[in-house]
This record gives sequence, C-alpha cells and structure tokens, in this order.
Amino acid sequence: MINNDIRPEWFTIVNPNAGNGKGTKDWERISGLFTRENIRVSSRFTSKKGHAIELTREAITNGFRKIISVGGDGTMNEIVNGIFTQDICSTKDVVIGMIPVGTGNDWGRMFGIPLVYEGAVKIIKDFKTMAHDVGTITYFSAEGKQKRYFMNIAGLGFEAVVVQKTNKQKDKGRSSQAVYLYNLLSSLISYKRPFINITIDGKTTTTRAFSVNVGNGRYCGGGMRQTPDALPDDGLLDITVIKDMGRIEVIKALKILYDGTILSHPKIDGYRSTNLLVTSETALYAEADGESLGHTPVEFGIIPGGINVIYGTKITQ
Repeated sequence: MINNDIRPEWFTIVNPNAGNGKGTKDWERISGLFTRENIRVSSRFTSKKGHAIELTREAITNGFRKIISVGGDGTMNEIVNGIFTQDICSTKDVVIGMIPVGTGNDWGRMFGIPLVYEGAVKIIKDFKTMAHDVGTITYFSAEGKQKRYFMNIAGLGFEAVVVQKTNKQKDKGRSSQAVYLYNLLSSLISYKRPFINITIDGKTTTTRAFSVNVGNGRYCGGGMRQTPDALPDDGLLDITVIKDMGRIEVIKALKILYDGTILSHPKIDGYRSTNLLVTSETALYAEADGESLGHTPVEFGIIPGGINVIYGTKITQ
C-alpha cells in the first residue's frame, strides 16, 4: 500500500558495520545530536548486503522524501540504487544527506562534510541542497546484463581487483586505509594489463590498460584523486585511463594519485563525455562507489541533476 502523505521527518538508514563497527558504536551519540538539533528522524539498521536498497524503496513507499545515510560510500550507493529502482516518485523529489562513518568517506570529502558528527549534523540542519548528477553502469554477470547507479566514482581493471580484495576483508571485519593500501601494493605483483577497446563519443581506441576510472566525484580509495577535476553537476563524466604502466612505474607514481596531478603523466589520458563503452577479450571486472560488480562489456552513462543532496561546501571548478 502506498502512503500518499509526505512525511516531514528524515528516514535514516544506519549501516552498523560501517567503519569497523562505528555505525553501531556511535549511533546513540549521533541520534542524540539529531534530538539536540530538533531534527526528527525515523531510523532503521541494515542487516545484510543490499538491505539499504530495500529500506530506501520501503521508505519512499511510506511517504519519506528525505533520507540520511549513516555509513560509508557503499551505504550511500545502495540508497541511490533504491531511489532509482522505485516508481513511486521522481528521483528529483528525494533529498539525501550523509553522516560519514565509513572507512574512505570519499563522497563526503568532496562536499566538506566533516567526520566530526556535530559538524555533519549541522550540515543536515542547514539544509543546503544541490542537484547532483548520477552515473550509470551496465555490466554482465552470471545473471546476465545488469545495471547499477553510482554517485562518486566507478572503475575497471586494477582498481576493481583492489576493491574486491578489500571488500572480502571488510566482510571478515577488517577494514582500514592501511588494508586498502596493502591490497593495492600486493595486487601489483600479479596484475596483468589486458588490451581493451574504449569507445568515447563514437571514437574507439585499443590500448593495453592498467585501469579506467569514471567519476562524478574527485576522490576514491580514501583520498586518491583519480578523476581530479570532476564536477558533480556539469552533466559529464570525467574519465581517466591509466595505460600500460608497469608495477615499478605505478609505485613511483603513487604521489600523483593523491596530489591531483595524475593527468600530467604521459601514460595517463583524461576525457570528458556522457558515455563510455569498454570491451575486452578477457573479462575485466568493474566496481562502483567501492561496490564490486560484474565484468565487461561495460557501458557508462550519466543522468544530469538526477537527485538532490545536502552539501557543506560546493566545488565550482
């Protein structure tokens, strides 16, 4: 049954496992801050992978149009996928806020959302909103062709391998920036750089590639800047292709992954487009917002201004 009355309060989805259990540990403190600031919330905890998608659909059916993610980038990703896979209201009728308690918190970093809870709750109260582009990624798995929506950054190749290893360790309760960096460096030993076909704006290029990153946002992996000039509201995807770099070259180039100068490297190309298709002879795996997905062929697209978000500071260039 659909509730036609719009609820005034926020629906808050809490990932209890985010940030090595901070979602559980810190929820009483966070909810107390909501009470102190007179922010009315109804809250639910996730209990499994994909649960935030289900809770979001349920919330919208029950009349909620304001949703807070208490978790990391993966929780936010599930909420967005819940919003885009319901048919009760326009996605532009929904507003999302975030209290970051995850490991990387890369999406919140771009919008000046502090890790200090008092500051993050104040941003929710201030209610500054903007229309945010939403990326789309279609890929293949054992179930056939699949589609996923993303807010921040998606990747193919090496990045997806590192994310997959990190997610397996998260499932075992081991999650930190040190774990991510260890997986990054250890994966260099065995990773092979496949030939891929990249089609952008109707032009196809074949190259041996280390990784491909596609971003609405600028940060991933806990502060890496693989799409350093991306804007979340320009209607375009920023695309970074790291070509045939060997492991020693990658290690030497780690600094530019963090300082925003990655596109200055001669073996790294940058593009802007609304569409990207990647094919490969051998299966190349993908990830989006840190969530492991399926494999090539993979196509990326964008929905300009697809959803409204609460922000602290706004990047304009």
